[in-house]
Amino acid sequence: MSDAENRRPLTSRNSAWAARLASWAVTREITPNQISQASMGFAAAGFLLYALSTQGDGVSQFLCLILAAATVQARLVCNLIDGMVAIEGGKGAKDGPFWNEAPDRVSDLFFLAAAGLAAGRPDIGLLAAVLAIATAYIRELGRAEGFPPDFSGPLAKPQRMAVLTAGTVLAAFYASEWTLTVTLWIIVGGTAVTVIRRSMTLINSLKSR
Repeated sequence: MSDAENRRPLTSRNSAWAARLASWAVTREITPNQISQASMGFAAAGFLLYALSTQGDGVSQFLCLILAAATVQARLVCNLIDGMVAIEGGKGAKDGPFWNEAPDRVSDLFFLAAAGLAAGRPDIGLLAAVLAIATAYIRELGRAEGFPPDFSGPLAKPQRMAVLTAGTVLAAFYASEWTLTVTLWIIVGGTAVTVIRRSMTLINSLKSR
């Protein structure tokens, strides 16, 4: 199965801004692995910002949450550009598959656990993180069995991060702990459905092989 066939289908990959950013990275000899590693840096920054949002009131809390939402989106941009640089830019490395996957799991844990801390519900944040990692595990298990990667939702990574971004921005303006708690429950519910859906698809594929 080729790298192109293993890619998550994203309409943003065809956008002009993504092409320009990928081209910029290629011309400056920034490697896909470095971009993937940068995504963990944004996740670590997001963790810190969520944590700091609990320490202040008013303007400081607002700024921390807005910046945390920005780091979520920056992580997604890294996830988009690293593949474009690797495939369209021809800069893929032998250890690329590791750096394509491992930073995503770290980032999921950082962001969702941190949102749980900011909500005053670390248990829900960790549950969301566990479920997010489980979706990737089932997808990769399917690939190991020779099936096409299953990127189905309802809350695959892009959708989870969209919900987290929207909830974090809303929390900056209104009832941060309550808003983030509701956001995390939405992520837990949607991601649990995603885990079940991918599991059933894989089980049925194995049985029919």
